Amino acid sequence: MSTKHEAKADLDTRPWTGPTRHYDILKEGAIALVIVTVLTVGLAALFSSPDDAQLTFKGWAQSSPDTMYTAAVSELAGSSESAGYGPPYNNNSDGLSVGPIALQKWAGVTHPFDAAQDLVIAPLESQQQPADVAAALATWKAATADQQAAWAEAYDTALADAEGDAAKAAEGDYGPVPALATGLVAMGASGAYDGAILSRGSFFTTDYTKQLLFMGDGGYMEDKAVAANLGGDTWGMMNEAGSWPGQSWLAFASVWYQLPMFNTEGNVLTDNADAIIFFILVVLCLIMILVPFIPGLRSLPRWIPLHRLVWKQYYKENGRA
Repeated sequence: MSTKHEAKADLDTRPWTGPTRHYDILKEGAIALVIVTVLTVGLAALFSSPDDAQLTFKGWAQSSPDTMYTAAVSELAGSSESAGYGPPYNNNSDGLSVGPIALQKWAGVTHPFDAAQDLVIAPLESQQQPADVAAALATWKAATADQQAAWAEAYDTALADAEGDAAKAAEGDYGPVPALATGLVAMGASGAYDGAILSRGSFFTTDYTKQLLFMGDGGYMEDKAVAANLGGDTWGMMNEAGSWPGQSWLAFASVWYQLPMFNTEGNVLTDNADAIIFFILVVLCLIMILVPFIPGLRSLPRWIPLHRLVWKQYYKENGRA
């Protein structure tokens, strides 16, 4: 062992000869617990907590039937965001990536999802439908995949040209697609769609993936979030609805989404923002974990002796200020 290491080991094993004082950590902990408990209960009783009504497909269909109609058509056409999302739902794209690192693609499809079948056809089939919708379902199921795509894509394009207004869409061969979309909106407005997509054969349901994907495709959920200042580019990750304090510990991640490079539509960095920011956070966390082993960085406390300011009285009394 070197002389330097021997001296350090000797210093580390010496008895503490500095000042001491009695400290009852159990007493201090009990006092802190009582104070925090009283404050928590008191403030909760005084201010309550956010209690916004849940978002439902019934509310969506009744408040904005046109957007739900358009979303249903986009699911059938495969043009919605979730339909082309890629892993873990489907293979319609490679998903997010950072250079050659494509974690989504490597993980593959772990939660198979067919937008048209899962969000439109299956819910309509789960309940008895009016004659026109039932006939549309039969026509859709009897058609080939190519024919289904031709109908849906043509109508999706027509709706886009008409800015989402079905009444202004150009006439064309759209097959059963308009009737299917109309049936879905009617099902949503009655509240039946909420139950149909929620149950899926089980009494207790904790997986709301498909509901979230559909609401996200239609913009309904995003509009509600933006109205409540919960958008990603307005610190939404760490905000709470209303004026209640949010999750301040998420500022570490949320701050990156405020940069224009990560919140500008059409920007390749924005398109892969989640993946890029994930790796940024991994690197920063590793730096913090490895601080004791990084030369230079671990010496900052000696170069910037803030601890001497905090313990000014101690160093003054011991002649080491």
